[in-house]
Amino acid sequence: MIRRIKNWLWLSFLFASILLAGLVYYSTSPLKLQPNSQEISIQANSGLKSIAKQLVNQGVLNDPWRFILIAKLLNKEAYLQAGDYTLNKNVTPYQLLLSLNHGKTTQASITFIEGHNFFQLQEKIRKNDALKQTLSNVSEAEIMRSLNSQYSVAEGLFFPDTFYFDRNTSDAAILQRSYSSMQTKLAKAWERRGANLPYENSYQALIMASIVEKETGKASERAMIAGVFINRLRIGMRLQTDPTVIYGMGRQYDGNIRKKDLLSDTPYNTYTRAGLPPSPIAMPGLASIEAALHPAKTKALYFVGKGDGSHVFSNNLTEHNAAVINYQLKNNK
Repeated sequence: MIRRIKNWLWLSFLFASILLAGLVYYSTSPLKLQPNSQEISIQANSGLKSIAKQLVNQGVLNDPWRFILIAKLLNKEAYLQAGDYTLNKNVTPYQLLLSLNHGKTTQASITFIEGHNFFQLQEKIRKNDALKQTLSNVSEAEIMRSLNSQYSVAEGLFFPDTFYFDRNTSDAAILQRSYSSMQTKLAKAWERRGANLPYENSYQALIMASIVEKETGKASERAMIAGVFINRLRIGMRLQTDPTVIYGMGRQYDGNIRKKDLLSDTPYNTYTRAGLPPSPIAMPGLASIEAALHPAKTKALYFVGKGDGSHVFSNNLTEHNAAVINYQLKNNK
């Protein structure tokens, strides 16, 4: 009897050792997924058995039971998290288990581009299938109220950047992050602003920054262009900047701006109205905000494009007209 018990214990130990060795080998061997990486999705509120079956169904595992045993032996079964994951080709079952345990989900992203307007921002949000769409039928004014903003016009109040997020994050959450980022950066920049600027508040500086953003084709000229517009504001000269006219035209703009457009009055037509327009006309980046708050010290009142993205700056109308003839009229021939 004693010998039988010893033999049974020995066989049990041998079997357990073989099983453990097999599990160790399995857990540390690459899964060799095809192709080189694979996207997987684990449903919310899934238990260990359900997760293992989902991994089998998605072609990650050949069978569920070894993965289940590893998770139980390592006491990880209660800590596996749902979400979307990107698996490398040679990920091991153990590494997969740790990823699910730590919730290292694949993050999606969205990029808001400097110089884009709020309509273009909304289009980017609508086309991003990783975002949960909650604002499709919400008005601009309602969106701004939900952000506790004092402004009902959204234009220019969102910071252009790349935002990373977990899939099914709401569009409202992304807007909140972008809005908060702009408020923080604008406030800090406003505190460090140059002296004797013709702005009543940081919002007016943001309006100027949006104009600089749309007018600048060469990054090194931002401060100079801001200096020209500030000089005009100081002497009561109209800004006369085409991007504001285009913004005021809205969907009527067809890619060309004509003399009649410059003469057609809108709240944004800086040829017919003095001072700054009533709101920003686009999302300015931080460089344009800094330019608006630290403009170049210049006597220039005019600038004209040279056709390569850069400009010629002039202190008076005579110089400007000569530059127009030299660069604009000759290039149009």
